Amino acid sequence: MRNNIVAAGAEEIRYEIREIVEVAKQFEKLGIKVSWENIGDPVSKGEKIPDWIKKIVQEAAGKDMTYAYSPTKGLDETREFLANLTNKRGGAKITKDDIIFFNGLGDAISKVYGLLRKEARIIGPSPAYSTHSSSEAIHAGTTPITYFLDPKNNWYPDIEDLRKKVKYNPMVSGINIINPNNPTGAVYPKEVMKEIVEIAKEFDLFVISDEIYANIYYNNTKPALLSDVIGGVCGLSMKGISKEVPWPGARCGWIEIYNADKDSVFKRYVKSILDDKMLEVCSTTLPQAVIPKIFSDPRYADQHEKRNKIFEKRANLAYNALKDVLGINAQMANGAFYMTVVFEKKLTNKQKLSIENKKVKEYVEKLVSVEGFALDKRFAYYLLGATGVCVVPLTGFESKLHGFRITLLETDDKKFEWIFKTLAKSMEEYLKS
Repeated sequence: MRNNIVAAGAEEIRYEIREIVEVAKQFEKLGIKVSWENIGDPVSKGEKIPDWIKKIVQEAAGKDMTYAYSPTKGLDETREFLANLTNKRGGAKITKDDIIFFNGLGDAISKVYGLLRKEARIIGPSPAYSTHSSSEAIHAGTTPITYFLDPKNNWYPDIEDLRKKVKYNPMVSGINIINPNNPTGAVYPKEVMKEIVEIAKEFDLFVISDEIYANIYYNNTKPALLSDVIGGVCGLSMKGISKEVPWPGARCGWIEIYNADKDSVFKRYVKSILDDKMLEVCSTTLPQAVIPKIFSDPRYADQHEKRNKIFEKRANLAYNALKDVLGINAQMANGAFYMTVVFEKKLTNKQKLSIENKKVKEYVEKLVSVEGFALDKRFAYYLLGATGVCVVPLTGFESKLHGFRITLLETDDKKFEWIFKTLAKSMEEYLKS
């Protein structure tokens, strides 16, 4: 090219969750039956959408207005409904004008980071969720700034690490939280959230809280949402229907903005998000239109209760299957539908799993022979080749820890049990090799 057209930070764009899919598809061609434990899509894993929800959507799809543009911020009625839900919690008070709809939270994340001043940095968790960390990195043109989530303390944020990095990185302008957390399955209580907000207040930062899993929690936990603790600090929360209805294909998410009028710079930044949104005209209309009717139906709360009991059962089965494996740290998942395992025993580039399929074995050995190949990614590929279980290496989540994330979405109870027993056996074999 006449000029270099590649954006600074392009090398930081990673989405290991889907990158491993391409490798797994090659394994399938070589005869491996893959168990897809990498992507958090409940529907593709067999979860059935209740008929009453389908009926609401079908009825709405029969109305002409659901095929039209919505207002730029989103449907007035839906935003009014959602603002009232937040206000009923008793924390932050908002109006419909503090809510903006997007085509899924991926769209929201891209805009929230992309419209920051280039020098302004957002510090986020490590392990990170790839969409946040990559969006921040491409915006800044360099590697993300992260704070540590401690696997020995329920995967809670290391508050001292966060404070130190905020203090000594003066360009940090905001803090990203994901609660309940992806990829760890942690649920942050009010005291943890308050500590983070206090740091934001002390250093005059704003807070971004990804709450896409807000209604998926279990084991006697309950997440404190940003609206519960934000006080007078500027911030925004991110919500959506992809995980909880669940309806990931709707591409329907929104942000709630807190305290924009308390800081002129933050207010102008929020306006830039809305101005940019105007270039797209609006977000998808149909899923917006059905939110009030679905959320206000008594069966919706019942559905959450039933789903959370199912995830609690799976989380406990997974933990019990892995907790006694020597050389790993497997914390109990309490929210979302993921579990993250860390290797405490040092990994090497000599460790292997037995792979019966000769062609698959040759393919794995070729893939992992690349210089600098991540050691937990090596395990993930050997696991995939030996058992067909597809997990995501933890280094793919902007983490220096070696491990992996696995979902709790398998709907076949016998297969779910097989997956985690196979995983335990495979780790034992791998760490002894």
